[in-house]
Amino acid sequence: MFTGLVAGIGRLLRSGPRERGMRVAISHELAGEPLVDGESVAVDGCCLTVVASSGSVFEADLSPETLDRTGGRSRWSSGRRVNLERALKVGDRLGGHLVQGHVDALVQVVSLSRAGDGSVRMGVERPPAGAGLLVEKGSVTLDGVSLTVAGLARRTFDIALIPATLATTTLGERAVGDRLTLEYDVLGKYVRAALDDRA
Repeated sequence: MFTGLVAGIGRLLRSGPRERGMRVAISHELAGEPLVDGESVAVDGCCLTVVASSGSVFEADLSPETLDRTGGRSRWSSGRRVNLERALKVGDRLGGHLVQGHVDALVQVVSLSRAGDGSVRMGVERPPAGAGLLVEKGSVTLDGVSLTVAGLARRTFDIALIPATLATTTLGERAVGDRLTLEYDVLGKYVRAALDDRA
């Protein structure tokens, strides 16, 4: 479980095939005790398991399902910067919202509007399968970042990105046409599942 508060930006150092999936090596500057084998790390919103760690580099395996959910091998090419977060500890402050690290969809950035105060309004496509899972002022996770839905339209939704978020995550590097991982608020998913069961 995560909070969607990015703890650092890593870089994909190398990647290669691993059975039907892929293994990636990621450099990081995450605070705290060293990463250990079996630990969970959210990488651009996708929960990965550390399979090897040495100093400031860890390795993780991506299954075919993970590759399908996150956009394929091209997303995991060397040199790409990624948002990182260590798993939440019991008793930690929950500053974002509850995030599982399970990617629900890939969505495209459709618009960017920069304001004079340095903030950015980002328009994002709204997946048809997610009807009812986005609410205005509700929570959503994009590329591992806990965000508030600032506006809703039939086919899109807006996110307001403050300068601090732009400076501490990779969202400030995104352009129109880029794809982001999306995770809906888990509470909304359970509510919809319960309502579907009653229908």
